[in-house]
Amino acid sequence: MVRLPARTRTPDVPRNDRPRGRRGTRGTAGHRPGPVVALVPGVARPWARALGLVTVVLLGAWLGLLVVGDVRVPVGPMDTTMTLRPSLTGGTKINVSPLGALRLDSHVAPVRLDVNVDRLDPVRSQALVDHPERLSGLQDEVGRDVQRGTLDLAVRSGVAVVSGATALGLAVYRRPRRALAAGGLALTLLLASGATAYATWNPKSVLEPKFSGLLSSAPSLVGNARSIVTEFDVYQKELARLVTNVTKLYDVTSTLPAYQPDPSTIRVLHVSDIHLNPASWKIIASLVRQYKVNVIVDSGDTMDHGTAAENGFLDPIADLGAPYVWVRGNHDSATTQRYLEDSRRFGNVRVLDGGRAVTVAGLRFAGIGDPQFTPDRSVQTGGEAAEELAGDQLASALRDQRAAGTPVDVAVAHEPTAARETDGEVPLVLAGHLHHEETEVMRLGTRLRLEGSTGGSGLRAVEHEYPAPVEASILYFDRATRHLQAWDAIRLGGLGQTTAEVSRHLPEENRPGATPGPSAPSGTGSGPRSPSGTAPGPSGTAPPASASPAPSTR
Repeated sequence: MVRLPARTRTPDVPRNDRPRGRRGTRGTAGHRPGPVVALVPGVARPWARALGLVTVVLLGAWLGLLVVGDVRVPVGPMDTTMTLRPSLTGGTKINVSPLGALRLDSHVAPVRLDVNVDRLDPVRSQALVDHPERLSGLQDEVGRDVQRGTLDLAVRSGVAVVSGATALGLAVYRRPRRALAAGGLALTLLLASGATAYATWNPKSVLEPKFSGLLSSAPSLVGNARSIVTEFDVYQKELARLVTNVTKLYDVTSTLPAYQPDPSTIRVLHVSDIHLNPASWKIIASLVRQYKVNVIVDSGDTMDHGTAAENGFLDPIADLGAPYVWVRGNHDSATTQRYLEDSRRFGNVRVLDGGRAVTVAGLRFAGIGDPQFTPDRSVQTGGEAAEELAGDQLASALRDQRAAGTPVDVAVAHEPTAARETDGEVPLVLAGHLHHEETEVMRLGTRLRLEGSTGGSGLRAVEHEYPAPVEASILYFDRATRHLQAWDAIRLGGLGQTTAEVSRHLPEENRPGATPGPSAPSGTGSGPRSPSGTAPGPSGTAPPASASPAPSTR
């Protein structure tokens, strides 16, 4: 409140409201009405009151959810606890202790649904083992359990939010009306959050889950490339599938289940920018075993300076247990390339350069080495013009392969600038160089997949405040059509960190209910032809803005 100077003039006051003397007459000489002081409210006070009320409501609602806002629900053979938690991004988090967690982008709202798998009930689990025919009805049972639990959680959360906000409002303001206003505002916010979650609910979010902890090494939780298209059609069925697989995980507590080989799927491990990190070979070998990888593709910068002294670093490639397709990066020299081309030392390596094409594990690959060798900033580079020229050479080789009746399925280059020149000539092109993973569908239909640094940027891991993550991808191809079905983006914590995350991604045309997209580049692939004579190929949402090419000294 701001106090103004007293005015000398008596303000206009209704006659009946003017002060009177002791006997009801107008003020006597000894009791004349004095000057009136005007009180003007401060401009910020209403905003301060509103901010204070909102703070009380949010804090009280959060405390209410913490105290009573959870529901214990039996879901199939498991006992779970469902909870609503404040969140800036929303979504669903399923905690499978001690194996890790699974996150789904199920909705966008200021509340997140947490589902904790508490334990596996031995009686209900044994009943499923003794009567396996009950598994056929498990998805309906799980659906009913989840629906009942969600309804119970909504009611209990509403009571918890209103009670918490009202109680805190009463404690702060000590006025019943203010406390009731806080409770009403809390209920309004909860209803608005629920409406937002309902409007943005995405039941197919389970198609692209993110795994962390030990679950990141259990890809069989999400099935093979064919099943994610044909079986993951509704949310309730996926919950039943999750329940079944978690049951198996608990049943075999000593080891995690390995990925089940699928003869209809070709699994390709894409790595890039190892930069002399010796730990990368152990990570790659582990992924080859875990995912039953058919072929490894390295899009370059395996070395750091490309000297002959570094060549011994490449020797573990011979023992990785899978064919190794490699293209030269700007940190790999001609000396590096000649060392890998020695078939007596590396019987599993296929070096691609100049548009050379090879068939490995049922897929046709073609690639070109980086035209620039820039191990440090003292080297004069040819810039984007050199990269575009190399990309044109690769695109020309792709056209020649198609004309010869041996169309290429996957093109490989190190620099994204070169890779972009293949747009319209191949369904998929792989690259690296930028040290971060990214995927886009280019203008003419070719999908560009950039890989991050599988070496955690190698010797550059300590250049920044936080170490760069170790990144790689598992690409799933249909063996009959040789089209990309899905990919898993694998992200491990960098130097000194122990985090792990696996994200499943699907091309738009492979999602359940998707409408047929535009055709792939004419003549690519060997799968069924569309009426126009072109093979169905990659399609998707509008491609993101192109990343600016990084300096070629990476």
